[in-house]
Amino acid sequence: QVSLVESGGGLVQAGGSLRLSCAASGRKMSGYIMGWFRQAPGKEREFVGHISWSTGSTYYADSVKGRFTISRDNAKNTVYLQMNSLKPEDTAVYYCAARFYSDYNYWGKGTLVTVSS
Repeated sequence: QVSLVESGGGLVQAGGSLRLSCAASGRKMSGYIMGWFRQAPGKEREFVGHISWSTGSTYYADSVKGRFTISRDNAKNTVYLQMNSLKPEDTAVYYCAARFYSDYNYWGKGTLVTVSS
């Protein structure tokens, strides 16, 4: 069983930066794809990006490309989401999730990011 815990959310002004963390426990994450998602109030959950735990390759949604960066620290079993040039529309609860095959089976409880204008 995999447990995921996000942290690092908070209130930031537009144009600012935040770094979210997702600590994984329960097993080694080699072979997993770690995804970041977000859900704004009244909206559906949106894919933000993902990283391959094994290779470190990343993929991003167009809405965050060039502003957000996903990385991982194998020793700490932790994935990061560095968010720069934040906009009010980035306000959401951010979730990390893990999948080994096609479906994300493991989810964290989320961390709230609020970007003020």
